[in-house]
Amino acid sequence: MKHLIATLRLARQDFFKLRKHRNVPAWSMWVLTVYVSLAWGLGMLAVTGLLGQQLARPSWWLEMGPGMFGTTLVIGCVFHTTYSLIERLAPQRFIDWTNGEPGVGVSLFFGLTSMACVAVGLGVAYLMLGGLPGMTKQGWPPDLSWGPVAVASVFFSVIWGLWAWQEWHEEQLKRQAKEAELRLLQAQIEPHFLFNTLANVRGLIDFAPKEAAEMLDAFTEHLRASLTSMRAETVSLDTELTLLGHYLRLMQLRMGDRLSYSIQADDGARAVMLPPLLLQPLVENAIHHGLEPQVEPGHVSVEARTAGGQLHLIVQDNGVGLNAPKPRSGQGVATQNIRERLATRYGDRAALRIEPASPQSSRGTRSSLQLPLHP
Repeated sequence: MKHLIATLRLARQDFFKLRKHRNVPAWSMWVLTVYVSLAWGLGMLAVTGLLGQQLARPSWWLEMGPGMFGTTLVIGCVFHTTYSLIERLAPQRFIDWTNGEPGVGVSLFFGLTSMACVAVGLGVAYLMLGGLPGMTKQGWPPDLSWGPVAVASVFFSVIWGLWAWQEWHEEQLKRQAKEAELRLLQAQIEPHFLFNTLANVRGLIDFAPKEAAEMLDAFTEHLRASLTSMRAETVSLDTELTLLGHYLRLMQLRMGDRLSYSIQADDGARAVMLPPLLLQPLVENAIHHGLEPQVEPGHVSVEARTAGGQLHLIVQDNGVGLNAPKPRSGQGVATQNIRERLATRYGDRAALRIEPASPQSSRGTRSSLQLPLHP
């Protein structure tokens, strides 16, 4: 039951918006469609009974209820089917336009589409419900039926437009506040990365000055290439993996044969935009807490793929593992920072998991990130 309620709450967040990809099952959207349709049916039934002074008659409710609820359910199904087809067939640019500022064009689109759905739904409901036991088909002259329906549709479209604009304006304010918070959290990553790398260079100066100079040159090149990305709001995963390759090369210069690494990502994953420096702290932890405490050589693998509307990022090492004694205990700043950045940008649609690489062995650590393809 808790899972059902959580799923419906997640579906409710974007129920009145068009989305190419949703992180909820299709049945949850149908459940909400039925709920909204029945709610509209109850409201219309109450208004009709109030105007006709029939609310106190139970027989009136039994007589009018099935037809009214059946009609609103049919109209709701027409709405659901129509907008589902638009989500599937329309280009992403059009979907983004409908979810942008609700100006005159967007309001007209939803208003005209809603009027068409109501008209089709009324026609289908009339044909279907007229044959049910206890109900007879009634004549619906255009001047008594379709005219008021059109006027009511225009009225509710204007109300929807005003409401949608207010919602959009509030979302923009919330987004600006979240972006400011995100930039603050992102700024905390930079000294963490810089201090770790400079400490590595310092460790090589005394006994391997040539390697230290080579590493410092590589670090300079990496820093020059990464400064722009560090300040950017989002970067492509391809850019993130390129910078990560530079960092792993720096660590390989320091550790020599004790470190090997691999980076694998499909083309679709490389094009996804995401906040910068999400992967590098996880790789740093894999090296400093997993591979450095052991004597034997270690390996770090980075994998990126897309599946089910999500971007899956995995960093795995074959080091000492999560439960091994650490010569230096971390404070979890990097992982906590990542979780806060994910929560700020994606809410509960993104997650970070850190667990043993294999349930059969205590060695190795696996860090996995899941992000929505379309924030």
